[in-house]
Amino acid sequence: MTEPSTQQQANSRTAKKLALVVISMFGFGFALVPLYNVMCKQLGINGKVSNQAQGLSNSVDTSRKVKVLFLATNNAGLRWAFKPNTSSITLHPGENTHISFYAKNNSNQPMTVQAIPSIAPGRAAQYLKKTECFCFTQQTLGPYESMDMPLLFHIDSDLPKNIHALTLSYTLFHVNDAKDSVEGPMGKIGNTERQP
Repeated sequence: MTEPSTQQQANSRTAKKLALVVISMFGFGFALVPLYNVMCKQLGINGKVSNQAQGLSNSVDTSRKVKVLFLATNNAGLRWAFKPNTSSITLHPGENTHISFYAKNNSNQPMTVQAIPSIAPGRAAQYLKKTECFCFTQQTLGPYESMDMPLLFHIDSDLPKNIHALTLSYTLFHVNDAKDSVEGPMGKIGNTERQP
């Protein structure tokens, strides 16, 4: 009688240890996302860019030029036309530049979207400073409505000399369809309640 009891106690201890390991792994998985975002923000890696407006540049480095390519994509299932009005530009670091992106709601109902930016190469992200950007706020368009969305930015003149080109891309997310919210490079966006 004592032997089965000892075996049951051992099994119970093992089950508790395994449950603790599973719970710890689950918690660690959730902790990775904010840790990753903090690390990328501090180190300026993986194309993470600031979601805050930056001041205008004071010094322009006319001795060099940098090519900036603009890309636009929609999240799956989003029925919007979305594209840069200018596909690329060449500028001097420190030079303030104004461009715009075209957006059109091709659905028969009002929709709210949020644009999430990304920079490649990732180490160039900390040098791109946006003064005005449609990505700072959510955009709402009525059925078949369109608009040009402004972007005013500069690239710091202390951009490493070996970076001669970079890509600024935006992905458009439909906020109303997001389940609670969408996790993007700048954190959560979207509504806390689902829209009908």
